[in-house]
Amino acid sequence: MKRFVNGLLFLLFPVLAFTQSQPLQWQVKADKINDSSYNLSAQITIQPNWHVYAETDADIGIDALQLTWDNENIIPDGNPVVSAAKTIISDPLFDNKKMPVYPSGQISLTQKIIVRGTAPVTLKTGLKGFASSNLEFVPIDEPWQAVFFEGGVEQSSKDKIKLTAVDLKNPVQPCGDAHAGDKHIWIVFLLGLGGGFIALLTPCVFPMIPVTVSFFTNRAPGKSRAVKNGILYGFFIFLIYVLASLPFHLIGNVQPEIFNNISTNAWLNIFFFIVFIIFAISFFGYFEITLPSGFAGKVDAKSGLGSASGIFFMALTLVIVSFSCTGVILGTLLVGTASDGAWSLTAGMAGFGTALALPFALFAIFPNWLKSLPKSGGWLDTVKKILAFVELALAFKFLSNADLVEHWGLLKREVFIGIWLLISLGLALYLFGWLRLPHDYKGQKISAGRKMLGGITFLFALYLVPGLSNTPYANLKLLSGFPPPLSYSLYHNDKGVEAVVINDYDKAVQLSKEQNKPLLIDFTGWACVNCRRMEEQVWTQPEISSIINENFILVSLYVDDRKKLPANERFTYKPANGNEKEIITVGDKWATFQSENFSQVTQPLYVILSPEEKLMTHPVGYTPDVKKYQDWLNCGLKAFGAK
Repeated sequence: MKRFVNGLLFLLFPVLAFTQSQPLQWQVKADKINDSSYNLSAQITIQPNWHVYAETDADIGIDALQLTWDNENIIPDGNPVVSAAKTIISDPLFDNKKMPVYPSGQISLTQKIIVRGTAPVTLKTGLKGFASSNLEFVPIDEPWQAVFFEGGVEQSSKDKIKLTAVDLKNPVQPCGDAHAGDKHIWIVFLLGLGGGFIALLTPCVFPMIPVTVSFFTNRAPGKSRAVKNGILYGFFIFLIYVLASLPFHLIGNVQPEIFNNISTNAWLNIFFFIVFIIFAISFFGYFEITLPSGFAGKVDAKSGLGSASGIFFMALTLVIVSFSCTGVILGTLLVGTASDGAWSLTAGMAGFGTALALPFALFAIFPNWLKSLPKSGGWLDTVKKILAFVELALAFKFLSNADLVEHWGLLKREVFIGIWLLISLGLALYLFGWLRLPHDYKGQKISAGRKMLGGITFLFALYLVPGLSNTPYANLKLLSGFPPPLSYSLYHNDKGVEAVVINDYDKAVQLSKEQNKPLLIDFTGWACVNCRRMEEQVWTQPEISSIINENFILVSLYVDDRKKLPANERFTYKPANGNEKEIITVGDKWATFQSENFSQVTQPLYVILSPEEKLMTHPVGYTPDVKKYQDWLNCGLKAFGAK
């Protein structure tokens, strides 16, 4: 129990640190010893009634007070030295364990460092540790402070982000799509609608339809009132899901690339991998997942037919109670649409809410339809277990996203397809009744529809088999974007069109000038589904591959690459909106480059520039129509010839 409580405290650290006053104030400076050595000295004031833990305690996860920095060319030389005496206290937060601390007052912390190579002009440092007031326990995670280095050299890698020759409104030829990506909003809405219809068939939602509609029709004073309440109930379901997307519009105003960071964040994808595995096990029937009953009960207590607010809380109750079945679908929607921006997420949530709201409104208007509605029963359990297999497959898609972004090499294309093949075979065996799961029994009658679905699943498994080979048939076009790319293979396959340069724009410009060819910039991402579809279905076409290989310098810039830039290539960029952004990773650099110059943050995005970096055409996004994409490439070549 003690470890559980301590673990809970650490999980709450970010919240506690945000909500509580800071336990200390500090300033840091650097004193030069010689060309390769400096002393970092921090003057720290610990606030009254607070103390800072002085030593690392691995048993409870406490680290001693220390200076940190984000530059691997700088390493510590020895341990930090603190100019203050330690005090031993009996800590009430840890069962009165004897703990060495620094009490409130002034202390000085000095860390000697060694600079490998040339010292920078400034170094951003932080302060980490743990503090307590005996009532509160918070992590010390002080924001970065810039430290001036005497004799340091200006970092050489403040590579240009803003291109002065690009005029988005006036390309040489007005072909292409000036607003690439906007047209996909309705596609996202339809995907959300499909997800909502799937959610309707889950045991958490389907039984609620006749119960809720009967409640409206039986309790209302008349048919018109029942219809009105049913429609209002459906509208509120729709509204709740749309409102859930509003916070993403706010954070998007702070940093437009935030959505790409959400969808490609390795740890968020791993979190969803774990969540989907847990939900899949639950859907298989091994245990039930429910939200705290008290939470749902408090909302339900406010529901009723006396007012619109009562109907709203009835709708909110449905959303909360059904979350154990709808949560994984919504999670997929969040990560799948986040990179396209807040409006795509809103469109997806609107589609999802529409699908859930329609039955309640329609059955309230036409209550006789309820007689044709299938009765809840064993078929719902079958649907739930089918969804469990689907969730298991999607879980590995999230893990694959993290693997691609971080370059771990865990799920190469053939490994991923092999896992999906095993899951598909497991689902087929279950549908045929040969694989029994909890609540199934020997001799259970298998319906013709279930056998037919089992046959389709088995055919899908057969379709996956060539994906394990090193043959032209390995390109599973129906699944393009879901497995890792062909280039991420045990066999080291290529994509049909190979980028001349990857993540090196300056080198691409140099080659463009030397060979007098236009630049074709491919803003892409390791976890970008539509990017893979373009590479595997469009770029592999002979008419496209020949045009690109013979006439362009193709440079692929990965906006979700989490590889850190060399220390001397990191910098702080200040865009037009005034919000400073730290350029730390390869993805930071190219995501900012894309948004600053081409006012778009979605991928894929294709841009044609002259060697002088003049815009030839409007950029285009996902263009699965081979002829349309070919016309755009030819238009860019025509513009280059006429420039």
